[in-house]
Amino acid sequence: MSLDNPRNRILLLAIAQALYGSCVIILFATGGLVGLTLATNKSFATLPLTAYVVGSMLATIPVSMLMGRLGRIPVFAAGAATSAVGALISAYAIYQNNFWLFIAGCLLQGTYQATSSFHSFAASEVARPEDKSIAISWVLTGGVLAAIVGTMTAKFSADLFMPFTYAGSYVAASVLACGGLLLFSILKLPKPTQAEIQGPQRSWPELLRQPQLVIAMVAGISSYALMNLMMTAAPVAMEICGFDKSDSFWVIQWHVLAMFVPSFFTGVLIKRYGANLITSLGLGILVAAGATALAGITFTNFAVALVLLGLGWNFGFIGGTTMLTATYRPSERAKVQGANNFAISLMVAIASASSGQMLSHFGWASVALTVVPIAGLMLAVIWVRARRVAV
Repeated sequence: MSLDNPRNRILLLAIAQALYGSCVIILFATGGLVGLTLATNKSFATLPLTAYVVGSMLATIPVSMLMGRLGRIPVFAAGAATSAVGALISAYAIYQNNFWLFIAGCLLQGTYQATSSFHSFAASEVARPEDKSIAISWVLTGGVLAAIVGTMTAKFSADLFMPFTYAGSYVAASVLACGGLLLFSILKLPKPTQAEIQGPQRSWPELLRQPQLVIAMVAGISSYALMNLMMTAAPVAMEICGFDKSDSFWVIQWHVLAMFVPSFFTGVLIKRYGANLITSLGLGILVAAGATALAGITFTNFAVALVLLGLGWNFGFIGGTTMLTATYRPSERAKVQGANNFAISLMVAIASASSGQMLSHFGWASVALTVVPIAGLMLAVIWVRARRVAV
């Protein structure tokens, strides 16, 4: 396999995405349960997951700036290595029954998310200009493999070091992160040129005068945040409504598949019909997801709403990301990509924290009611913008 071939580079980035995604699934499947066991105050049980998101958010802009100077590969490798160390710290914390050490390990693992959020951008940069959407889409197909590998690894490694339940899961996560580190040792990506490092950059007011840049960022951010808001609340809402845990597991599993399986063809659709149309379609599907959730609290309502939620995220996020790649100069790449990914991390953190509070105080309907108008507003903005451009 020639590592100079763009398709092979994109394939390796998809595998890297799968390895990263498997680590994330392990942490999200077990972090709250470990927190419940280790925390003296049980209200802190989900703090490990919050620490992971905060770690990602804090690292995103420094990571982007370093990539602009050093290139992608050294920073991708550093993110995988930091996650491997963080996972081992988390395993040791379980052995020591130390909640705050476990938090520290989760915080370090968040760096992996910060670096991996640039896999799609890296793929778009090695693809031909007309194939950027396909490259971005192909990288996200790694999520399909992650959904299987991460879930199975978390399940079968949980009891490896009994009586220290889940310590084995974090050792396994460390091994997976090391797999990413090895992959980056053979992956070849172009290093930034002197022109890209020292080239002229527009100020943020100048950049934000581009309606397409604003629409691209807000579409990607809102798609991610709304998906997270509803996905986080759904299993709890189903339990409150009297459904069995196996029912909620089935719904989330199909939701994850709906998030990533369409990536096999989303890029082709964007190339054929344009990023504006596919992004609009994604936002429209998110509206349909919220409306389906509002229509009833049967198993069918939950299942269909969550599948639509995953599909809407896929179209909205990949479409928005593709739109964004056409709005900045090479010398502005690190600046714009870093700001975009930081904003996504920030809004996902807010959505995660808000979903439980909304569900607790106002019920499942309040979550769905939040999704419908925001996605609908973004859909209207893109439609109006497209009409003006056409005229």
